[in-house]
Amino acid sequence: MARKKVKIELEDSEGSKYSIVVEGNLTREKVLKVFEMMNLLDESNDEEKDMYAQELNSLGERIMHLIEEEFPYGDFTSSQVLEAYEDRYNEPIKLSMVSTYLARFASKGVLARSKNGREWRYRRVMLKH
Repeated sequence: MARKKVKIELEDSEGSKYSIVVEGNLTREKVLKVFEMMNLLDESNDEEKDMYAQELNSLGERIMHLIEEEFPYGDFTSSQVLEAYEDRYNEPIKLSMVSTYLARFASKGVLARSKNGREWRYRRVMLKH
């Protein structure tokens, strides 16, 4: 099997530049973890959000609202959220975007995430009062 190599470069709002190279047996989960790490770097500059970030936040809010209404108690996958999103909002969305938001929600403790075969399954975390 050929070794894969991914190089990611970004610059934050303060002008700091980051370059990350991941090489070897790459899986989708490994690449998503790199993007999650990059999001953590970006979230440290919350006070300087640009128009693109605000647009993504509204997308995240729509996805979370959809999850609350369509999947209040059961498990669900990113593919199920994608299908429900496209049905509800009548607009296309990439599966990678849905997966990124679900992974982000899981890292914040809003969703629980577990591996079932080749897919991730999610469930809303119920807060106890």
